[in-house]
Amino acid sequence: MPLIECIPNVSEGRRVEVIEAIAAAVRAAGAALLDVSRDAAHHRSVLTFAGEPDVVRRAVMAMFAAAMPAIDLRTHAGVHPRMGAIDVVPLVPLAGASLDDCAALARTIGADVAERFHLPVFLYEAAASAIHRRPLEHVRRGQFEGLADKLRQPEWQPDFGPAVPHPTAGATIIGARKPLIAFNVNLATDRLDVAKAVARAVRQSSGGLPCVKALGLPLADRGIVQVSMNLTDFRATSMADAFRAVAAEAAHHGVAVLESELIGLVPAEALASAGAAALALPRFKPEMLLEVQILSKSSGQGA
Repeated sequence: MPLIECIPNVSEGRRVEVIEAIAAAVRAAGAALLDVSRDAAHHRSVLTFAGEPDVVRRAVMAMFAAAMPAIDLRTHAGVHPRMGAIDVVPLVPLAGASLDDCAALARTIGADVAERFHLPVFLYEAAASAIHRRPLEHVRRGQFEGLADKLRQPEWQPDFGPAVPHPTAGATIIGARKPLIAFNVNLATDRLDVAKAVARAVRQSSGGLPCVKALGLPLADRGIVQVSMNLTDFRATSMADAFRAVAAEAAHHGVAVLESELIGLVPAEALASAGAAALALPRFKPEMLLEVQILSKSSGQGA
């Protein structure tokens, strides 16, 4: 059977007990839970789990059942954009799986989620039903607060479920994509204008690096700012390339890099060209390598 990775982003990063309950639901459904990354400033957590398609489907349904009663977006505020309590559910092919397999599973899960939880569901990337729905940032634009207006537009009718937001959980975005690296670089300043300028300079949509998405965000609790990046193809733009570009652009503004961080797991190949020290990753551990977690769970360790 094919093996599929699922990396759901949950709009809760502060209540540990809520995230632990969601993680427990994933485990109970039989999926191999590989990682949980929680961020209070983003008010967001990223889970990584893997399994055969039907196991992943059961785990996603269990995750929604655990998360929806506990998360109310009407009182949720964080620096990361979000449209739903379970904001986005990416499916990534691993051993024996293809992107088409993941797209088909995304459609099955989307229909199930809409029917059971009465949620509007959008499909994105390889599972998208139209070209304008492929980029995640296009689907999420307007966030939870603008969702009702968005759903009234004919071009933004959901792929599944009602054309009105769920009152507390908003909507969800489910899709299939290639491996992605969530890589953040923190700057030694509190100037948000600098972080936004750096993000604009390095992201592909503004003429920067290929396969890089970037936002400038404040980390108010630490008194610093962050360039938050998604590297959608680390072979086109490596972590080292992205790090150097951010550092160089920040230096143009007289600002130094403080450190960087990974959210979730990273393929070992992505770190081959530069070590953790060169990327200013002080909290890197071998356990953050995707392959290490898969081998650990497949051998029964740490299950």
